[in-house]
Formats: sequence, C-alpha cells, structure tokens
Amino acid sequence: MEEKKGSPSITTDLRKHYVTVPEIIDTASGIIINGKRFRSLIFTTDIAIIMNNDADAVIAVYPFSPHPAIIQGITNVASMPVLAGVGGGITNGHRSANIALFAEAHGCIGVVLNSPTPTETYQEIDQVVDIPIISTIVSEFSDIQAKLDAGVDILNVSGAARTTHIVREIRKKFPKVPIIATGGPTDESIKATIAAGANAITYTPPSNGELFSELMKKYRGQEEMNYEQRQELEETE
Repeated sequence: MEEKKGSPSITTDLRKHYVTVPEIIDTASGIIINGKRFRSLIFTTDIAIIMNNDADAVIAVYPFSPHPAIIQGITNVASMPVLAGVGGGITNGHRSANIALFAEAHGCIGVVLNSPTPTETYQEIDQVVDIPIISTIVSEFSDIQAKLDAGVDILNVSGAARTTHIVREIRKKFPKVPIIATGGPTDESIKATIAAGANAITYTPPSNGELFSELMKKYRGQEEMNYEQRQELEETE
C-alpha cells in the first residue's frame, strides 16, 4: 500500500497500546457525512476499547433494547463520532424515534436500525432527526427501495460470509447508495468487500479479554527474562 505522505504521527506515552484498524480499509472511498469522511468504523460498545482505537467512528449496536444511558455512556468517553443503535426488531416505533432524538442531542452523527425495522419506524425517525438513518441489511432479498423511500440514508450490510455477495448485488441496483459493510477477519476479505462496492468498513476488534491475554503473556515473558538476568548476575559475582 502506498505510504501516506505529509502526515506526522504523535502518540503519547499512555496511548501507545491501542486497537488499530487494518490499513487496507484506507483504500475504501469513504462516506462523507456533513463534510467529514468516514472509512473505518469500529464495532464495539466496550468503553475501554472505544477510548483506545484509531477508527474514524464507532458503530455502537448491541443485541438488547437500546437505552439512553448506554448512548450517554458511550458518547461521554468516545473521542471520535458515534453511530448509535436505536432499534430494530425488539424496539421500534415511538421509542426508537425518541431514542434517535436523544442520540442526536448527545452528538451522535447517525442512528442505526436493525433489519426487521418496520417502514413506519424509519418514517417516524426521519421526521424528528437531522442525522443520517442507517439500516442494517442481512440479505440481498431485503426491500432496499422501500427503506430508502422511508428515509434511510445509508445501508449497513452484515451478512456474515455472504456480505461481499450482498454488497455486490445491492451495488448493481443502487450504484450511488452509501454502503457500510462488515469486512471480515483478513485483509483479503476486506479488500474483496471494498471491491464489491462497500464505501466504508466495520471492524470488529479483539475482545477486552483477548487483548488482556496478550498483554499478560508479554508481562510473563518479561518476568522470565528478568529472572534469567538476575540468575546470570548472581553466577558472575
């Protein structure tokens, strides 16, 4: 990949250990929201990870009914823009619209709704917020046009192993619609998703436990090395 020029990098001492998104994501075109370009979105609600990553934005969706306290907690610590989950299958209608308005009031740059969201909910949210509405798409059989007509601005494709295929099928019919998509675990899968037509990529970071495990492994190695050094010193005395 061509190295970026003219971009000095500064990392403070306490922020050297942070989650980095794959550099291949920088090859995506990005989606410009109110003048700012977004290519990488980190998919997490972990406060510690949200405070320590280099993604362009956070996409904060979770498998529970959305709650204003969760949105407030995330926006309080996030140093980058937030796309907040506000409903879908379990929660919709007036409650989703109210939570969407709350998310906008707390600085979120977009709201995300899951696949089963009724058309009426998109329409209701579209009437009360002035930030993009993002609809999660899990199948190429979704009625994309109906969602767009109801006020959806961006599609968020999450189709597991079929994500690249779904993106490609959507792009054939809707060449200009902004598409976010899950990129998968490798540079090759991310590259394929971008080539299929995704403008931005969601990246799922390692869990807090996995990150801590790697750190503890490093610390154990340091302890072993320190012990061996002490032993060598004792033998030479």
